[in-house]
Amino acid sequence: MRPFSPAARVLPGSVSQNSTPVKSILKTPSVLGRRKHQHEAGADTPEAPDSPTKRRKVFFDDIRNVTYEVGRRTMEEVKLEVRNALEGHLRGQDGQYDTLKEMFANDKQRYLPPVVGEEDDTLKPHELQVYVMALTSCVPILKNRECNGLVRVILQCSWLGRDDAFVKSFTHFLAALVSAQGSYLGTVLSMLVDKFQLTRQSTWCVPDFPEVSREIMRQRLHSTLRYLLQMFPSAVGVLESLLSAKFPFPDDSVQTHMAYINNLLKVKEYVPDLQDEILDIILNRVVKIDSQMQLDLEDIDDDITTAVLFALRENQHTTSDWEQDELDDSDNESVDSEDLDFDEEATRIKTVKENVEKMDAVLDTLFKFYTPFFLNPGSDKAFDAFTIILREFDHMVLPTYKSRHTQFLIFHFAQQHERLTDAFCGQLIATAFQSNTPNVLKQAAAAYLASFVARGAQVPRSLVRTIFTLLLHHLEQYRRRYEPICRGPDLKRFHPYYSLVQATLYIFCFRWQDLVVAAPDNVDTDDAASYIGQDLEWIGSSRKDLSVQIFGKLNPLKVCAPVIVEEFAKLAHRLNFMYVYPLVESNKRVRLTQFLSSTYATGGALRDAGYDGQEESFHQLDPYFPFDPYQLPVSKRWLANDYVHWKSVPGLNADDDSDDSDDMDDEDEDELEEATATDSDGDDFD
Repeated sequence: MRPFSPAARVLPGSVSQNSTPVKSILKTPSVLGRRKHQHEAGADTPEAPDSPTKRRKVFFDDIRNVTYEVGRRTMEEVKLEVRNALEGHLRGQDGQYDTLKEMFANDKQRYLPPVVGEEDDTLKPHELQVYVMALTSCVPILKNRECNGLVRVILQCSWLGRDDAFVKSFTHFLAALVSAQGSYLGTVLSMLVDKFQLTRQSTWCVPDFPEVSREIMRQRLHSTLRYLLQMFPSAVGVLESLLSAKFPFPDDSVQTHMAYINNLLKVKEYVPDLQDEILDIILNRVVKIDSQMQLDLEDIDDDITTAVLFALRENQHTTSDWEQDELDDSDNESVDSEDLDFDEEATRIKTVKENVEKMDAVLDTLFKFYTPFFLNPGSDKAFDAFTIILREFDHMVLPTYKSRHTQFLIFHFAQQHERLTDAFCGQLIATAFQSNTPNVLKQAAAAYLASFVARGAQVPRSLVRTIFTLLLHHLEQYRRRYEPICRGPDLKRFHPYYSLVQATLYIFCFRWQDLVVAAPDNVDTDDAASYIGQDLEWIGSSRKDLSVQIFGKLNPLKVCAPVIVEEFAKLAHRLNFMYVYPLVESNKRVRLTQFLSSTYATGGALRDAGYDGQEESFHQLDPYFPFDPYQLPVSKRWLANDYVHWKSVPGLNADDDSDDSDDMDDEDEDELEEATATDSDGDDFD
């Protein structure tokens, strides 16, 4: 008989033919030590069966109003045993108290029937629920600090892997505990949040109970958390800090990260007060992983980068479920056992590969999460969702130097509708041209604006022209302000100006066709090569306006990244836009250090302190444009129709003797597109 299974109320006079008395397991050590001797001596006398005319004793689960059969022991007797154990502990008698702790600590041990002839006083799998219910009634005693050890053991029991009845009883126990002693709120919530990282059934399933799937486990976990938040509204603030503090460590596995993030997104559904905070927590961690991954890739040599690429190709993710561990337990153990034999290079390869996979998994999940909000991209619902993405971009992504992939969230969704595109560009323009904005942020905003306009396939021609004209307008304002005090090119003093010039050149290199307003009839708009050598009409006075900047006293071509200057010089010359080669050649004889003040020995925005202050490159802008090719292997699918890839113009170098090298560059570009190692050094122009 299952002594604690629900049953209908029994009428007076009925007799259970197979009823087995349930004996207390909370025996003192002395009683338990005498059990075998008493059995051998025949001292135990079987208790008399129930009288046919005696009412069967039952107990009630007041929470669910269900009647339980417990043989000769009522629920009140179980409560009395638990109460005696707790009160005895407070008096220094720990025998029964320690038995309670052991019962919950070993709750995953499989039940083994007793040897024939021995008394069965072992706790059966379903009987632990009775003690949870009894402890719930004893919470006024349990809240004492002296019982803290038992509480912590109870909270660590495998409650998610049992049946629904146990989960409900345990949930009410948690609520009663917090209600009686508010200091346990943080402990209880911490226990629940810790389980956000669980991914394998073996960590929550319990022997002698049916297997519980991950979906059911998550449903139980969030039902309990939701119930507690409804009971204790003040818990939301505590939960927010825990969600951030317990985010997986950077070296934790992809599966652990994704389990935690999926649980965070689930919490977001039923805790509206934490919606923005949860998304911020996720994106903040993504940005940190992203920038660290980029730094790691820049610190390693090409051989290691190639090895990372090879490892990713050999172990491509084949399932849409990022929590699915594609190695079984034995495989993981074998990998772990070999870790000690890895040399330093192999360890770095493994670390970089895992970080790339984490970035790919998290961004793929975020793309998937946000996409339903943009089914009608012109709606207020879409704009509200985009506002969140834009706010996170402005606060977390924009100030982070060398963020490499996280920004593609806003790159993708900003192109879904003209209203969203305008909002994104407007925010960048405001940041780039506000007088009180730090130079670092001004350069970043200009780079993002130029990179978005240049790379966004859905950015309309009208917006390209508008942004290009706007940049020229602000350049002229900067020039008039700076030229009277300019002795020569100086990145430190005139940083905003040079950042804007480089952004303008970058847009020209990618979208020059959109800047042409009229061309001869023999020009084929689908054939870029047909524009070469033609007399083209450019938008407004852009040719004159840009010429004034380039040939001015500030000499921006000396400060802008050489790779961008070189590509602009080729295009401008072959398209009859501007001829700057003489200036480029004369700049080779100009030393930027000669224009530095005596107090300025080091510097250059966004530069590492490790550079030699006398090197020319140290005083030039980085060729960093944040929407350079996206190379995460799985999540790149979301950008399939959003991206303008660099395409060299056939015949552009016809006057040079380097046709063979151009072919080599094309091969290198193909290789770059496939690589997962990121590149922000202007390789798109190579």
